[in-house]
Amino acid sequence: MPTMRAMVLDRPGTPLVMRERVLPVAGAGELLIEVKACGVCRTDLHVVDGELAHPKLPIVPGHEVVGRIAAIGADLSGFSIGERVGVPWLGATCGSCPYCREGAENLCDAPVFTGYTRDGGYVSHTVADARYCFALGEQGDNAEIAPWLCAGLIGWRSYRMAGEGRTLGLYGFGAAAHILAQVAGWQGRRVFAFTRKGDSAAQDFARSLGAVWAGASDDLPPEPLDAAIIFAPVGALVPAALKAVKKGGRVVCGGIHISDIPSFPYALLWEERHVMSVANLTRADAREFLDIAPKAGVTCEVTRYPLARANVTLSDLRAGRLQGAAVLIP
Repeated sequence: MPTMRAMVLDRPGTPLVMRERVLPVAGAGELLIEVKACGVCRTDLHVVDGELAHPKLPIVPGHEVVGRIAAIGADLSGFSIGERVGVPWLGATCGSCPYCREGAENLCDAPVFTGYTRDGGYVSHTVADARYCFALGEQGDNAEIAPWLCAGLIGWRSYRMAGEGRTLGLYGFGAAAHILAQVAGWQGRRVFAFTRKGDSAAQDFARSLGAVWAGASDDLPPEPLDAAIIFAPVGALVPAALKAVKKGGRVVCGGIHISDIPSFPYALLWEERHVMSVANLTRADAREFLDIAPKAGVTCEVTRYPLARANVTLSDLRAGRLQGAAVLIP
């Protein structure tokens, strides 16, 4: 039987292991995809490090998948062999719970998540529900588009929830923030970037992408912000961001996991400031972002790694040694 290579997590807190697996078969409504690139997301770290409970084990991580259709399951039309598609974090929803019926499929009661509850993209071939795959066309490099499938999509949802204000703070200038800074600049907004203290390289990177100011995460910006989005998984940034936003300002937590938020005085929240979280994405988010990103001229700064070095990639991300995004190439 044909086989493939996969990086597999057997138990959270342990390294991934390269394994030969039988090539999967596309079932009804599914696509078999030959993976060309898979972005490495901080959510992958949360899965591997055991910060997200109850993954399907063993699991192949990865949910920023760019590939080409190798086989088409039964009962499918509108797809062609060789077509380039993307596979995001949201792998399937039930379609029948109250949230799905109300158009909030990101809050589905029985969701499936790529690289968490079904195998993802740290592999040479993967199977995905065709309803949750997106045509990517032929423009752009596979590796440079891969981060769009989560950093871009979840970032876009966070960005929309931040409102229409003209001054926007981005805490943690990694994969998502470096994409959003470009979209915000294209739309005429002013971006203020917050990085780890002393990380002058990240601050210079933010300025190169149009940020009007860049400083440490505990600094106050030179003017109050309309909104702030927190991508770093650090709960202490919530009160810091509340200090930075003006009356009525919004603080959006864009990650799936964050450390505990420390207590803070009510005065930071008063005057109708808002704190909110973003959960997953909807297919509508994906369609919106995948339409707007090329118009905004979004480009991704990526570091490429071979699939076999997935553990090194995760270590580099964990230690903050990356600028932009990391991408595995099978």
